[in-house]
Amino acid sequence: MSAAVELPPAPARRAIAVWGVALGVYVLAVFHRSSLAVAGLAAADRFGISAAQLATFTMVQLLVYASLQVPVGLVLDRFGPRRVLGTGLVVMTLAQIGFAFADTYLLGLLARVFVGAGDAMVFICVLRLATTWFAPRRIPLVTQITGFTGQLGAVAAALPMTWALSTLGWTRAYLAAAVIGIVLALLLYVVVADTPERRVVTGPALSVATVTASLRAAWSEPGTRLGFWTHFTAQFPGTVLGLLWGYPFFVRGEGLSPTQAGLLLTLLTVFTMSAGPGIAWFVANRPFHRSTLVLGIVGAIVATWTAVLVWPGEAPVWLLVLLVMAAGIGGPASMIAFDFVRTFNPPDRLGSATGIVNQGGFIASLLTVIAIGVVLDVLTPGAGSNYSAESFRWAMCVQYVLWTVGLVQVWRFRRRTRARLAADDPEAYEAFRRRSGPVPTHR
Repeated sequence: MSAAVELPPAPARRAIAVWGVALGVYVLAVFHRSSLAVAGLAAADRFGISAAQLATFTMVQLLVYASLQVPVGLVLDRFGPRRVLGTGLVVMTLAQIGFAFADTYLLGLLARVFVGAGDAMVFICVLRLATTWFAPRRIPLVTQITGFTGQLGAVAAALPMTWALSTLGWTRAYLAAAVIGIVLALLLYVVVADTPERRVVTGPALSVATVTASLRAAWSEPGTRLGFWTHFTAQFPGTVLGLLWGYPFFVRGEGLSPTQAGLLLTLLTVFTMSAGPGIAWFVANRPFHRSTLVLGIVGAIVATWTAVLVWPGEAPVWLLVLLVMAAGIGGPASMIAFDFVRTFNPPDRLGSATGIVNQGGFIASLLTVIAIGVVLDVLTPGAGSNYSAESFRWAMCVQYVLWTVGLVQVWRFRRRTRARLAADDPEAYEAFRRRSGPVPTHR
């Protein structure tokens, strides 16, 4: 490895314009991903489905998203972010139009599959554009802003979508959401370019040999694996609470009112959004200790969950607030994973490496969501949604399995990453460790 060579930054206004349009597409993607949360009852009535079938909409959508990260990363390296981002936006828009008119469960499920497919093409393209349009020292902050600004899509999917469904009805509400995609597609076509020098960048043609070589090279890099396990370990606690199990745990497991549970989930989003700038500052100014920060934040999450689970009886509200604070901070902490990718991979395989890393948190989230449900059903068979507080406490303990695996792997691959850097370029390693030089990049 060698010290980074900082290229002259693109003109600030143009860089912000390109990133701003791409960020708008990401906010819309999060909106589409989250819009079903407030439409659950309406969807159950429209399609005549059970609660399990309703949950399948979300689970299938996330499964498609996670499974497409590596293929999308490879396509990104081949065709560049502008074309891949545009394709994702078109797929999401058409899928939402289809969902607006779907009148059977299978058609609705198919539409959500394509929503997940389009969504899968967005985030890593926005990160690639940030990498090519901003100076290296600014990238951690831009990455964090991208992550927490995307949460505005979830906010917009709450009250505005609730109003639209009650006022406009199912079809017109989802069509209105799809129209936003058409507007953003026009802006993307006019404003976004792959790099400051070229509107479109095309990589080497894809073949079995090149795909295999790219994935093998990305995965063999310890920095990529450090990023994967960082994302795996830090993201899932907040996602599991916000996606499905937070509300029932707070109401059934901790005896809170629905209003109190809703406020805690709102605080989860607030803490997720507010922690990003501070973490970005730390990453930019203490890059050698990025993994130490990850270990500390995950340790705080584990400690607060342990306090909640061992508390005799129902945990006090102040402790539950600390819980959602720690879990919320885990979201921006997981974004550090993409800084590892940028640092330790060359530009021609950033897409494939980012796709590999972006799978980590979603794989962990899906495993945890499913495992919690299985434990609840085993401990309270035939109870429907009337799970006991005791069953919730045992079910939430499945998180310790993933934390143990993730923390061991983060520790393991941070040592390997540092050892490789020290062996390949001792001077760069020492400068990096002392913060007297720029962040090293891949050789």
